Amino acid sequence: MDEDTKPWGYEWRSSRILVVSSITVALFAETFLYGFLTPILSYMLEERLHLDPSQTQTYTTALLTTHGFIGLISAPIVAYLAEKTPSQKKPLLIALAGCFLGTLIIALAPCVWLLFVGRILQSMAGAATWVVGFALLANNVDKKHLGQSMGMAMSFVTAGMVGGPTVSGAMLQLFGYWAAWSLPLVVLVLDIVARLAMIEPGLGSKKISSSGKPSGKSVLGNDEVPEETTALLSDTPSTIDVDDCREENKHDLKHEYYKIMLTDPRVLTALANVIVVSALMSGINNTLPVHLREAFGWKSLLISMMFFCLQVPNIVLSGPSGWLRDRIGIRGPTVFGWLAIIPIILLLGIPGDSHFPWAGGDAAGKSIFTSSLIALGSVLPLVRGVGAVQLAYVVKDMEAKDAHLFEANRSNLRVFSMTEVGFSLGMMLGPMLTGSLFEWAGFFYMTVALAITCLIQAVISWLWLDTLPSPEAPEASV
Repeated sequence: MDEDTKPWGYEWRSSRILVVSSITVALFAETFLYGFLTPILSYMLEERLHLDPSQTQTYTTALLTTHGFIGLISAPIVAYLAEKTPSQKKPLLIALAGCFLGTLIIALAPCVWLLFVGRILQSMAGAATWVVGFALLANNVDKKHLGQSMGMAMSFVTAGMVGGPTVSGAMLQLFGYWAAWSLPLVVLVLDIVARLAMIEPGLGSKKISSSGKPSGKSVLGNDEVPEETTALLSDTPSTIDVDDCREENKHDLKHEYYKIMLTDPRVLTALANVIVVSALMSGINNTLPVHLREAFGWKSLLISMMFFCLQVPNIVLSGPSGWLRDRIGIRGPTVFGWLAIIPIILLLGIPGDSHFPWAGGDAAGKSIFTSSLIALGSVLPLVRGVGAVQLAYVVKDMEAKDAHLFEANRSNLRVFSMTEVGFSLGMMLGPMLTGSLFEWAGFFYMTVALAITCLIQAVISWLWLDTLPSPEAPEASV
């Protein structure tokens, strides 16, 4: 077979549209499976595993915290292994296998510890999906369109978040347990088809040498081939010295990379934004089912509808929010978003609280709660995805200054492993802190703590986030 022969359908399989679509399908599947468990977990714990209802919130918090903790320690490992892989398609397929196995274990689990095993596998697979997926996305989108592309990707993430809990709760109440679990399998099949079809741009047409390594510029001349009989001190240049030099410098370069990134206030602010958004969303997901059951007596179907009210505005407004960031910069919309969340989330905690009898479990309380969730979902797109966009801006700026240290593909893998670490840290801290506050002080005081956190994030976002990206910034590599 000729070295220049391209795989079947290379043109459309390596197109940016298909690559970005494949990534968004992968992100959708990961978030769909994350949220799928939330509304039906109480049923699984109380009806299938026969645990006391008083333990439901404790186990829910533990499962969601475990998911975040495993993602936290998995992300750097995933990024390290992905750096060693010439194509990012294999890590995505491995993540799919882990996700499929974890989902089966959770659905079939006859005991609590197997629920944790399945959740751990899902978390490891999710970390791989986020790190590699966002790195591929950043590599295939120009900087001037990055905010909009990230916004569209986040709309698919949100679609997974709304689809998971909405579908699972409705299917459980209307059709039963196993009918509900059949849907994640369909999502996983769509995911594997998209990932198998995808070819990273450029990889399919690269010339491959007989040793299996990509051909490129060599220190040797075109006609100079060293033999075993070549003298050690011959005039022929050797690639060994260059390779050894690169190997010696590799460790120092990696440390220098993280030193530069983690001392940049824009990077730290972006990571803080990722952590707070993740903690806010996972904390609400953790406490919402039990709170709604206690405050209003709602079952899984109505609880699923509340997730629907929270996430649908997110889907609709994520793209326009990304477009707005591309036009006027990151700082303004983000600060406005955090400040707008504060009164909304305080209002969310009022219905059902004994301090506010006028907003009890009657129609008024239910209307206030539902309206607050819709308003929160409408504002969240202004702050979601900001961390990833800011980090991508920083990387592209750094590439222009030091292309060697901030080589595009590997740099994006590292920076999005940092993003995944921040996201996983938030997913761990959110359920842990909100679960503790919910059981100790109640839902209202939990929302007060979240509002204070949002105020702090608004201040640091105003101080250190970028305004407009520089027009001379380079485009993403393909």
